[in-house]
Amino acid sequence: MSIVKINAITVPADSGDELARRFAARAGAVDDRDGFEGFELLRPTDERTTWLVVTRWRDEEAFQSWVSSPAFTHGHRSAAERAGEPAPPPVGVHSEVWSYVPAGGSGTAPA
Repeated sequence: MSIVKINAITVPADSGDELARRFAARAGAVDDRDGFEGFELLRPTDERTTWLVVTRWRDEEAFQSWVSSPAFTHGHRSAAERAGEPAPPPVGVHSEVWSYVPAGGSGTAPA
């Protein structure tokens, strides 16, 4: 059964576009990982400043394999860092990862 990992990233109100730009700069970096099933970056449509990075994985083992891989470390470095330059300041002011399994819905059988 698939698992869903959600990274809830709180950013200053004027920094959302920069967060989106940074994610776009590394689009596809995780696509070839074994067990990876999908990714979405969700922008809030109200006054909230928490963006959601939603990924779906085959299982917990596939997710943990990616998190502990050199590809994870490399993918979370900025383009500047990969070019040997100093890292830009972080965009997020807080982040936490949530973990879920599908429990129902369209096309989804309950566990």
